[in-house]
Amino acid sequence: MSLKNKTVFITGASRGIGKAIALKLAREGANIVIAAKSTEENAKLGGTIFSAAAEVEKAGGQALAVQCDIRFEDQVQNAVNKAVEKFGTINILVNNASAISLTPTEQTEAKRFDLMHDVNVRGTFFVTKACIPYLKKSPNPHILTLSPPVNMNPKWLAGHIAYTLSKYNMSMMALGWAAELKQYEVASNALWPKTTIDTAAVRNLLGGEVLAKMSRTPAILADAAYYILSKPSGECTGNCFIDEDVLAREGITDLEKYSVVQGAKLYKDLFVD
Repeated sequence: MSLKNKTVFITGASRGIGKAIALKLAREGANIVIAAKSTEENAKLGGTIFSAAAEVEKAGGQALAVQCDIRFEDQVQNAVNKAVEKFGTINILVNNASAISLTPTEQTEAKRFDLMHDVNVRGTFFVTKACIPYLKKSPNPHILTLSPPVNMNPKWLAGHIAYTLSKYNMSMMALGWAAELKQYEVASNALWPKTTIDTAAVRNLLGGEVLAKMSRTPAILADAAYYILSKPSGECTGNCFIDEDVLAREGITDLEKYSVVQGAKLYKDLFVD
């Protein structure tokens, strides 16, 4: 299914995985709504909604940059309204924005717990709620949420319970929307990487340059997202996808080009046994 002229609303698309997905879909002719917080450059993070929009347009898509903190319903509704005003509707939603803090219970501050649940759970829920009326009226509508398979191995709970709860909640919502919106043929799926991905979170919070060199680039998730979003929405829904598996189904098994360092040993991501 062609993505040309489809309008894609992506949260957290100013950098990293969100921006990679935006650029991939822009090359396919999609309109991209960049809904994120950053309007000024942060030296550690890089990228703003405006720099991302410029890259999207250079890649061949139309862009709309909207400052939006998804913790606040009024900002979410404003971003959705602006998207519809500019492009007429919303065909695809990518729930990418997320907060992370890998701390055990005793080291988890209330403000960190609340931030992860306000962004990952509450924010994702209300962004989706705001987009559903337009998705229901769209041809081949999709919701894609960047969250992991719900793996109940206790090792994925121990060590960072608060973060795990928030990400599993995202996946449960993705599966719930697949059932709730099935009658409208609105697809809902989750997508997660098999390995760590070279993002600001990996470099600044998790493992620095060492882990970044054992990671893949965001391009692998962007390509996987493209294949999912190109599928008929009535047939491709209710899945928690792993990027490698998506590409394998398309006959793509040589993944070396996605490695930050060619030939390096790769580090498995969280929640993947």
